[in-house]
Amino acid sequence: MESTVAQKLEALLNLQKIDSRLDSIFKVRGALPEEVQDLEDEIIGYETRLEKFNFDLVALEDDIKRFKENIKESEKLIKKYQEQQMNVRNNREYDAITKELELQDLEIQVSKKKITESQVKIESKNIEVGELKNILSERKKDLENKKSELDTIISESENDENKLKADRDKALKKLEDRLAKSYSKIRTNAKNGLAVVMVKRGACGGCFNIVPPQRQADIREKKKIIVCEHCGRIFAGVEDEIEEEVTKKKRSRA
Repeated sequence: MESTVAQKLEALLNLQKIDSRLDSIFKVRGALPEEVQDLEDEIIGYETRLEKFNFDLVALEDDIKRFKENIKESEKLIKKYQEQQMNVRNNREYDAITKELELQDLEIQVSKKKITESQVKIESKNIEVGELKNILSERKKDLENKKSELDTIISESENDENKLKADRDKALKKLEDRLAKSYSKIRTNAKNGLAVVMVKRGACGGCFNIVPPQRQADIREKKKIIVCEHCGRIFAGVEDEIEEEVTKKKRSRA
């Protein structure tokens, strides 16, 4: 059976009350959830950088090994060419071997220079790795403290939160999808999380702009869903505070 407008408004107001209570719980946590998430992301970034540094260090060590192997190979060739130089038959062979010796000597110098450069880079990267590890250690301590603080706050309100979430699921089932989506959209855009409000003292309970008397009369009738023309919030009804005050005074006189 399709719900009446009044029933839909009642369901919306009930959902809003639940969400407002949940907002209060989340407000106590403040920025802690975001701070925890930011720290986790920051730590992942540092760990990624650390992995890259370690990869670079391994590559530099491999380069040093390769350059050392090149030196050994050049030294073997130098020894071989020196032996051949002792048995040359003419100046042309002597000059050719001399050029090979010079070339291998140059290869050794280049390799030694490359080794020195790689060692300097390794030393520099090791300093960066040490600094990065210190920062990472500090951030992990910060994360542990923030998580502990957040867990304590969450544990204090966990039962209430779980109950409210269960109530929220039930409340949502009483609303049609279209209306539930509209509610969520309005609530997302509202700074205070209020999507459904009452007219209080002749003004919107969300943006506090005046609601004309005729519009208030329409809202009271609850024959159609009416939204604030200024902020777009849904009006669930009109609070007749003046009438309530008069009633209270009459009772007190009696």
